[in-house]
Amino acid sequence: MKNYKGVFVFAQQVDNKLSGISFELIGEGKRLADKLNEKVTAVLIGSDVKGLVDELAEYGADRVIVVDDPELKEYRTEPYAHALASVINEYKPEIVLVGATAIGRDLGPTVSARVATGLTADCTLLEIGDFPLVALPNQEQKHNQLLMTRPAFGGNTIATIACPDNRPQMATVRPGVMQKLDRVAGKKAEVIEYNPGFTPNNKYVEILEISKAVSDIKDIMDAKILVSGGRGVGSAENFKLLDDLAEVLGGQVSCSRAVVDSGWKPKELQVGQTGKTVRPQVYFAIGISGAIQHVAGMEESDIIIAINKDEDAPIFDVADYGVVGDLNKIVPALTEAIKAELANK
Repeated sequence: MKNYKGVFVFAQQVDNKLSGISFELIGEGKRLADKLNEKVTAVLIGSDVKGLVDELAEYGADRVIVVDDPELKEYRTEPYAHALASVINEYKPEIVLVGATAIGRDLGPTVSARVATGLTADCTLLEIGDFPLVALPNQEQKHNQLLMTRPAFGGNTIATIACPDNRPQMATVRPGVMQKLDRVAGKKAEVIEYNPGFTPNNKYVEILEISKAVSDIKDIMDAKILVSGGRGVGSAENFKLLDDLAEVLGGQVSCSRAVVDSGWKPKELQVGQTGKTVRPQVYFAIGISGAIQHVAGMEESDIIIAINKDEDAPIFDVADYGVVGDLNKIVPALTEAIKAELANK
C-alpha cells in the first residue's frame, strides 16, 4: 500500500468539452493532496482530447494523464473502464475521485471492482483523518485516511466511511458540492500520454445512433438567484407566483422533490439529495418544509430566505431570514415591492 501515492480525478468530458464536475474535483483533489503533501492528477479519457489539457492545468491539475484513442470517442462502459483501471494499475494513486454523474455512476463502481477496492458513492464531504475516528483498545488507528461522508438511509443519517485496507480509496462526488479553484491563465501541468491498447470484444457496445434531447431549461446550478417552491405552493398553476418573483429578481424557479413527484415541474429543476446541489447567492424556499433531503442540496447558498405558514418548519433552522405566513399573500406583495423599488432607481 505504500506504493500508492497522490490524488487522481477523472476529468469527464462530453463531445470534447470538459464537464463542470471535472474542475470541482480538481479543486477538492488539490485540497486533499496538499494535506498529504502530494500532487493532484487529472485523468483525461477520450478521442482527440489533448486540446483540453491546458484548461485542466489552469484549474489546478499538477499533472494530466491523457488516454486518447478512437475507441473512446463516445462514452461506453468497457473501453472507459479499461482505460481508467489501466491508469490506476500503472500509476497507483492513493485516492481516486469520480463525479457522481450519469457517466461517473456507471464508471466508478465498474473500475473499483476491477482494481479490487471499495467505493463510496454520492459523497458530500471528504477529509483526511484517522480511522477509526476514535482510537479503540487493541486496534491500530491508521492515519492519513480518506474519510468519505455521504447521506445514508434515505438521508435520515450521515455516514462517514473509510477504506483502510485497500488502495486506491475511491469515491464518487456529487456535482455542485465541491468548490473549483480560481482559474490561473497560462498555468501548465506535466502531461503524460498513456494508452493501454484497446481490442474490442463482446463487452464493447456498438452505438448505432446518438439522439440528443433539446431543452430550453437553464441549468439551475448556474443560477445566482433561485426561487424554489415545495408542496406548500399548492398546485402547478400557483407556481405562477414564483415565476413572477423570479422574473423580477432576474432569477430562476426551482423546486423540491414533492413538486416533481406531483408532476408540477420537470426533474431538471429539482433541488436536493436526489436532485441537484445548488449554491446561489440567494435561495428562496417557498412552501418547502425543509426535510434533510432537500436541505442537503441548498444549504451552502449564500443567503436563504424561507416563507412558510408553519412556524415550526425545519427550513427555518437553516434560513438566514424567515417569514411565517400565507405565501399566496406574501409572494405577490414581495414581487410588487421589488418592482416598485426597481422603478424608483
